[in-house]
Amino acid sequence: MSGTEVTVHVNRRAADELEAASDALETSESFALLLQGHETPAHVHCRLGGDLERIASLGETNYYVEPDGVTAVPVTVTADAIDRPVDGRLEVLTGYGSESVSIAVTVTPGPPGVDIDDSLAEPARSEPEPTALERVVDQFAAVSGIEPATLVVLALGLVAVGIAALTAATIGGPVATVGTGIVIVGVLVALFLLVQ
Repeated sequence: MSGTEVTVHVNRRAADELEAASDALETSESFALLLQGHETPAHVHCRLGGDLERIASLGETNYYVEPDGVTAVPVTVTADAIDRPVDGRLEVLTGYGSESVSIAVTVTPGPPGVDIDDSLAEPARSEPEPTALERVVDQFAAVSGIEPATLVVLALGLVAVGIAALTAATIGGPVATVGTGIVIVGVLVALFLLVQ
C-alpha cells in the first residue's frame, strides 16, 4: 500500500454526518480511505462508482467506525492495465444511506515497466580504438603473413642497428664496429626465435 490516502470524518458535528477532507484524488497506485471517527460510533458503507469499478476494488464494503478511532479502508488499484486516465468516484454512506459523500478519483497510468535482462548485470567491456600505428602494423601483418609481434621486434631491431651504425660511423674504430656486429647478431637471433 502506498502513502496516498484520503480522509472522511464521521459524526464530527452531528450523528450520521460525513465530511471529506478532500473532494478529489489523483493517483496511479493503490490508496487508503481513512474513516476518522468522532462523537459517536457509526456503520459506514463504501462503494466505487463510474469506471473506477473496472480497475479498483475494496476489501470489504461495510465498516464499523469507533468514536475517536481511525478505520483504514484499503482501495486496491490496478493501474498497469490502463493506458489513459480513468475517472470514477469513491462513495461513503452512513445512516442507512441518508448521508453520503462522494470523492472524485482519477487513476492515471503508472510509469512504464522496465524490462531487465541478464545482460545488464554484466559490465560493459569496450575495446579501445586502435592507434594509427597499430592499424598499419595489422595491415602489413595481414599482407605479409608475419605476426604483428614479430614485425614490432623487427622494427625495434632495425632502429637498434641504425643507432649502432650511426654510433660506429661517428666514433669510428674497431670497438664500435664490433658493437654494431653484436647488435646485428642479437637482432637476427631474436627474429629467428620469433619465426620458429
